[in-house]
Amino acid sequence: MYPALTVIETLLDPGAGQAAMPALKPQDLLWVGSRGGMEQDLVGRAGIEFEGLPAGGIRGMGLLTGMRNSLHILKSVGTARRILAQFGTDVVLITGGYASVSVGLAAWLKRVPIVIYLPDIVPGMAISYLSRLATRVAVTSEESYRFFSRDKVVVTGYPVRAEVYTLSRQEARQALGLEQDVKTLLVFGGSRGARSINRAVVSGLRELLPKCQVVHVTGQLDASWVTGAAKSLPEDLQARYHQFDYLHDMPRALVAADLVVARAGAATLGEFPAAGLPALLVPYPHSGQHQLPNATYMARSGAAEVLPDAALDEDLVPRVSALLEDEAKLDGMRQSARAMARSDAAEMIAELLWTVRRQRSSRDPAGGVA
Repeated sequence: MYPALTVIETLLDPGAGQAAMPALKPQDLLWVGSRGGMEQDLVGRAGIEFEGLPAGGIRGMGLLTGMRNSLHILKSVGTARRILAQFGTDVVLITGGYASVSVGLAAWLKRVPIVIYLPDIVPGMAISYLSRLATRVAVTSEESYRFFSRDKVVVTGYPVRAEVYTLSRQEARQALGLEQDVKTLLVFGGSRGARSINRAVVSGLRELLPKCQVVHVTGQLDASWVTGAAKSLPEDLQARYHQFDYLHDMPRALVAADLVVARAGAATLGEFPAAGLPALLVPYPHSGQHQLPNATYMARSGAAEVLPDAALDEDLVPRVSALLEDEAKLDGMRQSARAMARSDAAEMIAELLWTVRRQRSSRDPAGGVA
């Protein structure tokens, strides 16, 4: 979601250096996604019109659920065609997700050009399939070349919210109520949280908190029991523990931290480098193995270390402690992370959309981007 929202910010406000890219208005943009849930809320916060489609996963869902969700996708193609026609769509940007297949097929049937952005290293089923129909495919890293036709691929990097580049550590820590001169550990497992990470961290708080302050984004499902467990800590340690079930101001947490423990979702490839944030990555073992290539790429670049999910209970505290105590190691990881960052990624994808739009000469210029 966030890469697309960041591209939208650029389309609405291209900046002084983007003279060839006129600013769009919110009514020129339409978001088509999965009905209900966090996606719809975040898009509404951005002031963009949202159209929801019924959608669900196929991989790992079981035969009956997979068949039912496949039918939902096929039935939604007609709805998506009507949405694109009514909006007068000139170009479609796809970043993945269950609803993207319906929208991509509808765009292809209506001869509306498709631009894909792949946040991860390895594409999922939807992106792999839709890339055959796409005009261009933007990717985060050269590591993704092998999955697509080379003549379609543009390496853009990962679009990151501007605050990650502009916030200072002092400002970020002050906003989160953190001590300025204490090592800071950020822990999160994505928007829904990660139970195995949460359990390992909570069980290790008495060892970790004397060494650092902890910003722990637990996800809503685990928030109540984590809160209960934290209440048993001594008062001096409780003051160093900062729990959130969800954090809209994630850029502040990224900039404030000295080290992050996290899953290895797509944001790992963009937001951690932009913040110069060393990482201990714990790839989710049940996501079609899409996170492991992300973590391996970050580790090979020197910006992260990898910890298997199965080793969390035994190894999390020793690994975190060793990294926090090795300032030379952390500094090297920071430099490696910053070397991976691409601050112009959102601008490159926005320019790609405008280029594809201009090339579609048969469309009335009053259309928009979906």
